Amino acid sequence: MNERREFGVKAVARADAGREGEQEDVFAFLARPESYARAGKAAVEAVRRIDTHGAVVFLAGDEVYKVKRAVRYSFMDFSTLERRHAVCEAEIVANRANAPALYLGVAPILRTPSGLALGADRQPAAEPPMVGPPGAKPPPEGEVVEWAVHMRRFDENATLDRLAERGALPKDMTARLADMVVHAHAAAPVAVEPASAIRNLGTYIARNAEGLASRPDLFPPEQVKAVKAASLAALDAQRGLLLSRAEAGFVRRCHGDMHLRNIALIDDAPVLFDAIEFDESIATVDILYDLAFLLMDLWDRDLHGIANGVMNRYLWARAEDADIAGLAALPLLLSIRAGVRAMVTAAALPHLAGEALATAEGEAQAYLALAGSFIAPVPARLLAIGGLSGTGKSTLAALLAPGFGRPVGAVHLRSDIERKNLLGTAETQHLPPEAYTSEVTARTYARLRHLAALALSAGQSVVVDAVHAKPAERAAIGEVAAHAGVPFDGLWLEAPLPVLEARVEARTGDASDADVGVVRAQSAYDVGAIDWQRLQTGGGPEEVAAAARALLDCGAVKT
Repeated sequence: MNERREFGVKAVARADAGREGEQEDVFAFLARPESYARAGKAAVEAVRRIDTHGAVVFLAGDEVYKVKRAVRYSFMDFSTLERRHAVCEAEIVANRANAPALYLGVAPILRTPSGLALGADRQPAAEPPMVGPPGAKPPPEGEVVEWAVHMRRFDENATLDRLAERGALPKDMTARLADMVVHAHAAAPVAVEPASAIRNLGTYIARNAEGLASRPDLFPPEQVKAVKAASLAALDAQRGLLLSRAEAGFVRRCHGDMHLRNIALIDDAPVLFDAIEFDESIATVDILYDLAFLLMDLWDRDLHGIANGVMNRYLWARAEDADIAGLAALPLLLSIRAGVRAMVTAAALPHLAGEALATAEGEAQAYLALAGSFIAPVPARLLAIGGLSGTGKSTLAALLAPGFGRPVGAVHLRSDIERKNLLGTAETQHLPPEAYTSEVTARTYARLRHLAALALSAGQSVVVDAVHAKPAERAAIGEVAAHAGVPFDGLWLEAPLPVLEARVEARTGDASDADVGVVRAQSAYDVGAIDWQRLQTGGGPEEVAAAARALLDCGAVKT
C-alpha cells in the first residue's frame, strides 16, 4: 500500500468537457516558460504541468500557478468563471492559517491586445495584502478569462508521502507532526452550526457503501454491507458523544484533507497545505475526524509507530479529558476515512488500464479491508510499566503501544508528561524539587488513573508508564482495570545501576527530569514485594520489546 499516484487528465470524469476545452488556450499559455517573464524577472527555464481531477498545476521556477478545471461533479462545481474565482479566493483563505508563506494570492489571466498575460496578484476581500514577487507590475489592460491560485514553490519531492515511500521521514517526525496538528486545530474557527457535521457522517457512510456496491466484481457485496452496518451501528452508539463534542466547540473549520500528500517538509518543519476549499461542509468537522485522516494514512502505509505516536503526542499536548473520552468514536472516524479513499479510488478505475488499473484495484480493495479492520471490535486491556528511572519505561511503552489493542494502538500515559501538565509546564522544561513532593506525586498518579479509566471506558487500550515504586500505587492501577472489567498486566523493569546512570546522563529533550542523583536515591527504595512480571532491560530497546511482547502475548508492529 505504499504506492501513490496522481490520476492524470484521462482519469477524471468528463463533466463539462466543452468548458474544459475553452481553457486549453490558458493551459497552453501557462505551459510556456516565457509567460512568466515580467519586470525584474526573467522567463523560467522550464514549466512542469501536473493534472489532477479538479485542477491543472504549473510549476514554473520558484512559483506555482493552479487553475481550477471547468468541471462539475456531484461534490464540487467549477463550471463557471465566477465559481472558479470564488473557489480560488477560498483556497487562499483556507490555507493561510497553516501555510501563510506559500499562498501569495489569486492571479488573473488576462486577454490583452497582445495576447494572454499574467496579472498581478489580488487578495480575497477579507485578507490583508501579501507581498508579491519581486518586480511585479500592475496588470495590463484586458479581460479576465481565468483565475489561478498563485503559490511559492517548494520541493515537490519533500511531501511526506514521497519521503515515506523513500523511507526518508526524519526520526523526530512524530513529534513534529503532532505539533503541526495541535497548532492547526487551535487556530481553526469553531463551527457556527456544528451539529450538521455529525449528520454528515451518516451521509458519508451511505455514499461510501453506494459507490462500492456499484462494483460487486471488485468489492464483495457482503463485505460492503458488513462495513456499512457496523459503521451505522457505531454512529448510532456514538451520536450522543459526537453531538456533545459539537456543542462543546470540537467541531471546527479544519483542513479537511490532512494526509501525507498534503504535508510538505519546508525548512525542516511539516507544513500543511491544500486544504479543502470547495465545500465548507467537508472541512467543517470534529477535530478528531480531521486527525483521523492523517492517522489512517499513516496506518495504511504501515507507519504504525508514527501513527500511534502522533495520536498520543496530540493527546499530551492538548491535555483535554474530552479528547480521551472522544476516542470512543475514533474507530468509526478512521473507518469512514478509509471508506472514502476506497470509493474515490474505485471511481477512477474506468479510466485506467494495464498495470495502473491492477494497482488501483488492489489499493481500493485494501482500503475497504482497512475500513473493516478499523470498525471491528477489539477488547481493551491495561498494561502498567513500572521500574526505577532509567529502566526504559517510556521507550518500552512507546514500542508496545502501537500493537496494543485496536488500531491505532493504545493510549500511552506518562507520569512525566502528566506531572508537567498538572503544573502547567512545558514537556521539556525542568521542574524544581518541590514539584516532586509526595503530594504532587500522589496527584500525578491519581491523574494517570483517571485518564486510564476514561480511555478504557472509550474502548481504548492503555499503557501507563510510571515508577510505581510503592505497592499501593501498583495495586491502585490494577484496580482501574478491575473496575473497567478489562485484563491487566504489570511489567516491572530492572537493569544494573551503571546502566541506569548511563541512560539518564544520555537523555536530551525528554520529559523526564531524573538525573544520576535521582537514580542513586531510588536505588535505596524499599519497593516491597513485586507481583508484576519482572523484565531485565539491560539490552537494546528492540530486544527488550521483543521479550515484553512474548510475556504479554502481543505481536510486533511496523514503524
